[in-house]
Amino acid sequence: MSTATLTSATSSVEKRERMPTWGLLALGLLGFIAILTETLPAGLLPQIGSGLSVGDAQAGQLVTAYAIGSVAAAIPGAVLTRGWQRRTALLSAVLGFLLFNSLTALSDNYLVTLVARFMAGAAAGVTWSLVPVYARLMAPSGSEGRAMAIALVGTPLALSLGVPLGTLAGAVLGWRVPFFAMSGVALVLVGWILASVPDFPGSTDGRSRSVCRVLTIPGIGSILSVVFVWMFAHNILYTYVSPFLRFNGQEQDVAVVLLVFGAGALAGIWLIGLMVDRHLRHLVLGSLALFAVSSAVSILAGDVTAVTFGATFVWGATFGGAATLLQTASADTAGADADIAQSLIVTIWNSAIASGGVGGGLLLETLGPAAFAPSVAILAVLALVIARRASVHGFPKGRRA
Repeated sequence: MSTATLTSATSSVEKRERMPTWGLLALGLLGFIAILTETLPAGLLPQIGSGLSVGDAQAGQLVTAYAIGSVAAAIPGAVLTRGWQRRTALLSAVLGFLLFNSLTALSDNYLVTLVARFMAGAAAGVTWSLVPVYARLMAPSGSEGRAMAIALVGTPLALSLGVPLGTLAGAVLGWRVPFFAMSGVALVLVGWILASVPDFPGSTDGRSRSVCRVLTIPGIGSILSVVFVWMFAHNILYTYVSPFLRFNGQEQDVAVVLLVFGAGALAGIWLIGLMVDRHLRHLVLGSLALFAVSSAVSILAGDVTAVTFGATFVWGATFGGAATLLQTASADTAGADADIAQSLIVTIWNSAIASGGVGGGLLLETLGPAAFAPSVAILAVLALVIARRASVHGFPKGRRA
């Protein structure tokens, strides 16, 4: 081994012995941009509709277009970019947000804006296929779960802080301003990634599995089933939290409830980050059990505000750590094909978001808001049963290998 090679190997080991916090936070900021880009239009539908001369229902399809773009691009994007240098693939996603958020902010044409949202969703599909795997590559051995929790911190921050602040800025300064701001943040992030995120080679061993073969890996099916059922249940309640609170006579508390949810999500991702490498299975089962309990409690809450806030905080905590738990389980199970497995999670996750919106809408129209909490509790229990049965593959007993 040459001196240069030895020096390089020693440097790599030294980097892996300490947590690369700044690099992981750069990944977290990318996730923040992705989540905020996805959810921001929901808070600005009247302003966007007025600006593009369409109704609220048509403006709402900007959220749908983003989700469809994520689903459409996740698997092909992972397959296409898996041979690229990892940082090149990561920067391509950042530049996608920079370009298509700028186009959204500049466009006066509804169809052009719809296409821009679809393409921004495609950038998100690539993002979520890359970020969890990248965090594991950067992590010290044995701390992959904690590294992933840091890299995914942008999700609860976007929900708890980004969406309220972006909605306020859009209402005061115009709906285009937050999209320009996100483009500016993406530009800053390019420099941050170049300065703090190490590069890694893509997969060149020629042994990668097809998507269909990855689906046959023992445990992957169970993990994907839990992802879908859990996120389907979550999105029924989250998407229609406003009519649910109106049914309970708490319509005036919507903003506070969402803030409490965001605070719970931050607490959840922090706690999960501390314990995921030692207790992944117990944390998955515990989170699903608490999600079911919080849903059941909300049935009994009525108009008792304190009970609603408490149940919402617990619900937020279980959601905050969900991505870390599920993506850690997926990456552990898939091994060398973790990038393909992550793309499957992105596809299933976004399908659950869309399904939650449709399913919740059907419940609202047929049975009314009273059906939300019991339906969510039943689905949470179903996900718990699936996870509990996957004790050998998927969510195995004992400390992570």
